[in-house]
Amino acid sequence: MVFAAQAEVTRETFWTISPVGEALFYGLAGIASLVFLYGVYDRFVRYALGEPDPFDRLSDLPNRIVRATRVVFTNENQFKRDRYAGVMHGLIMWGFLTLLIGTTILAIDMDIWTKLLSQESFFVGDFYLSYSFVMDFMGLAFVVGVGMAIWRRYGVRHPRLWGKHTSFEDDAFVWTLFLLGVGGYVLEGIRIVGTEFPEFETVSFVGYFVAIVFDTAGMGQGLAQTLYWFGWWSHALLALAFVAAVPYAKPLHMLTSFANIVTADEKAGKRLPKVPADASPEEIGYVSEDDFSWKAMLDFDACTKCGRCSDACPAKASGRNLDPRDVILDLKTYRDSIADGGESIDIVADGGTSVIASESMESCMACMACMDACPVEIEHLTHFTEMNRRLTETGQQQEPVQEAMMNIFSNGNAFGDPQRKRPEWTDELDFEVPDAREESVEFLWYVGDYPSYDERNRNVARSMARIFEEAGVSYGILYEDEQHDGNDVRRVGEEGLFEMLVEDNVAAMDDCDFEKIVCTDPHSYNTFKNEYPEMDDSFDYPVFHYTQLVEELVTEGRLGLSGTELSAQTVTYHDPCHLGRYNGEYEAPREVIRATGVSLAEMPRNRDESFCCGGGGGGLWLDQEEESKPSEERLREALEDTEAGNSVERFVVACPMCGTMYEDGRKTGDYEDDIDIVDISELIVEALDTKAGAVGSETTPASAD
Repeated sequence: MVFAAQAEVTRETFWTISPVGEALFYGLAGIASLVFLYGVYDRFVRYALGEPDPFDRLSDLPNRIVRATRVVFTNENQFKRDRYAGVMHGLIMWGFLTLLIGTTILAIDMDIWTKLLSQESFFVGDFYLSYSFVMDFMGLAFVVGVGMAIWRRYGVRHPRLWGKHTSFEDDAFVWTLFLLGVGGYVLEGIRIVGTEFPEFETVSFVGYFVAIVFDTAGMGQGLAQTLYWFGWWSHALLALAFVAAVPYAKPLHMLTSFANIVTADEKAGKRLPKVPADASPEEIGYVSEDDFSWKAMLDFDACTKCGRCSDACPAKASGRNLDPRDVILDLKTYRDSIADGGESIDIVADGGTSVIASESMESCMACMACMDACPVEIEHLTHFTEMNRRLTETGQQQEPVQEAMMNIFSNGNAFGDPQRKRPEWTDELDFEVPDAREESVEFLWYVGDYPSYDERNRNVARSMARIFEEAGVSYGILYEDEQHDGNDVRRVGEEGLFEMLVEDNVAAMDDCDFEKIVCTDPHSYNTFKNEYPEMDDSFDYPVFHYTQLVEELVTEGRLGLSGTELSAQTVTYHDPCHLGRYNGEYEAPREVIRATGVSLAEMPRNRDESFCCGGGGGGLWLDQEEESKPSEERLREALEDTEAGNSVERFVVACPMCGTMYEDGRKTGDYEDDIDIVDISELIVEALDTKAGAVGSETTPASAD
């Protein structure tokens, strides 16, 4: 067969392919489409068989879709914590979408516009030239992106890309994309050689360059025509096989990721799902695969094995037996095995055969770093909590946690001390702390367990009381009627105890006359703000962390600070997980710190990338065997990795639990002579005392006269 050189400004889609071959291609395309559609249908059936989700995932659907579209198309989640991955994924995604859209446009012209509607093809002239340039340009972006992925996986061998769930499908996925991208340019180059280098094809600059290389290597027109036939069919079969495989392998994330972001809970992790009121102890938590909600299964399918959650996890970094990615993928693998007729086993257990080991769940610090790092917004903490609930109901919690829970149940605090001792921290003050049970106040101050009972943190409570007095804040406390807030109680799986604490604390607060709540501890702040309203509709008070209130006091000039009192000091600041990642408050603490006049040096991991102290999720109650404590690593970072380097004198915290963990890390890490741990409230009081001292020294000579 003799093929004429290209003359018209267009190209023949089925060049060198006979009518029989064209018909065969359409038949295979139909089969691939049916296999794809059946796979999607099968996934939907599996989701439909899942348990109902406790949250409304589809309310305000148009805005959810708009948000998900923005998140996906801007790649904003991909750029968090990893710019290389953000660029790589952006090139792959936009290149792939452009090629997909371009193929769709070509199909519309060939199959609908010309054949079905008998119109003249629009795939000619200026349209064709523009089309060819865009496809070549974005196809190159696609190949570069895939090349970056291959380099990171096989050249650099990034550790997070390799693990227990790394499999052949990961290799097949990335190399299939590479072959499709590069193969398209190879085919284009061969076609240009075979059609005698039409001048207008220079707009396909990559393909034209490949054609020049082939021509220089001695490829003639006849050989090009022969090679194109083989290459076209190889490329077509690979593309159709990829389409058919999408619902059954790693490419599935191209569909599930968008759906997962659409159905994400904006308060995921900040609040946890309730246990159904009619659930028996045998039904609480993840008992079997039947307990997975449709959203849980969507979470599993959305996971791309990228390992960002593993990289961000402080438990994994400190040597604990937890890899968030493996937990999600273990649950997915188990769910799929059951769907394929596999044997049912316990989801989580302490010893024996189970999908997840209890030690992994006990290692979680509930810091939400995994969720913050996840580009497809998997809700790890929800799954972890369900498994902790199962461990609780079956009596498999670690003994220190059980002891803390019993103390809270019996005495309202994790220390096990009598409630009458809760307000003893006020005894050393030279003023009376108002009793919110006896007088109307603007702010009900929830002091919390550690500032009330722990000797080191009692100074934090006294510092806060001093600040409120200096600024003339209308405040009061509950004295012995205050009980544990329940935030971490809930996260270790004790839902029943949490509900009891909510009921008791709400009842105590209902007996008081106040307008707002201010909390010492970010853990209390989170649960009062995000969880108590879910448990009791009448609980609708504005809730503040103390740094937010103090920032207002500083801005209004009610503390009289000049911003120079502690100018000789250099400090760094640790963002507490429950204040920062959980609730997005990063600036108020920094503004308060700067108001004292200190020089604030940021650690590399700050704000949403802050590294957990290790105390959350019950970590404060446990003796974990770990290679290195998160608190020790964080102090090392403060001393060695900040811009100020060794000039950092003080490590500033805004959470009593963080303060406790870092005081411990300072001792065990041998940092006692290198850095001090100080709460923001203590820093403010120090600045107030410095100001008072300066004023006193200025007025002394005058009084002597």
